[in-house]
Amino acid sequence: MFTSVDDVRARLAESGYLASPAVATTVFLADRLGKPLLVEGPAGVGKTELAKAVAQVAGARLVRLQCYEGVDESRALYEWNHAKQLLRISAGRDETWDETRTDIFSEEFLLPRPLLTAIRGDEPTVLLIDETDKADVEVEGLLLEVLSDFQVTVPELGTITATRRPFVVLTSNASRELSEALRRRCLFLHIDFPEEELERRIVRLKVPGIEAALAESVVRVIGALRAMDLRKAPSVAETIDWARTLLALGATTLDESVVRESLGVILKHQDDILKAGAKLDLDAV
Repeated sequence: MFTSVDDVRARLAESGYLASPAVATTVFLADRLGKPLLVEGPAGVGKTELAKAVAQVAGARLVRLQCYEGVDESRALYEWNHAKQLLRISAGRDETWDETRTDIFSEEFLLPRPLLTAIRGDEPTVLLIDETDKADVEVEGLLLEVLSDFQVTVPELGTITATRRPFVVLTSNASRELSEALRRRCLFLHIDFPEEELERRIVRLKVPGIEAALAESVVRVIGALRAMDLRKAPSVAETIDWARTLLALGATTLDESVVRESLGVILKHQDDILKAGAKLDLDAV
């Protein structure tokens, strides 16, 4: 999909994603080596958006598996259309079981889920396995077969092997440790909160019309908040939301009043808001 690291940066920037050199290099290598890309970092730093941006610039279909506690093989890989199978069994009462079984366990009755959908696709595909750390450990065993050989075994149909490997992005907020076997199959990228200069560029790109001075003040206050011991530090997405909020309020500068009135946009816990209200010194930032 990409010819060089500079090509990655340029094309992602065109889609609105400003990639650091480390991000661009790792994306290029994942594409060139055909390896899944495991992206870790705090919530809201652009891990999911990276997969979306790669799909956009590559003209690829985005297939997303959203992980959560309790997600299982039927939700991730495939399941059988049981209602349709029952109708088929009822319609063929005069048939033998062997005749019926051959029919109901065929492609017509198969419901592919994200992993199988990505494996079977002939067009360029980006497979996003989002928040992998929220899935149960057992799901990792399922991912190992998919990410090792890009194939899926359906007992009734046999092994389905990818004719065109998808570009795979796994994201993790590191809420639990992923297995070494899964990590070994992936290239690793850690995305942290961006440096001030990059975050200013992101704000000015995502919030057209914001003055440079206000964007700089927003980023500095966000940096000061992240330095506090908060339950949840403001994400890049919340930085952008706050900048849009300030524009909507008609603010041209940051003063104590407008900051305190809009803290709920960037801080999502009352104790964080109280702590920020007590410790934040606008004159110092």
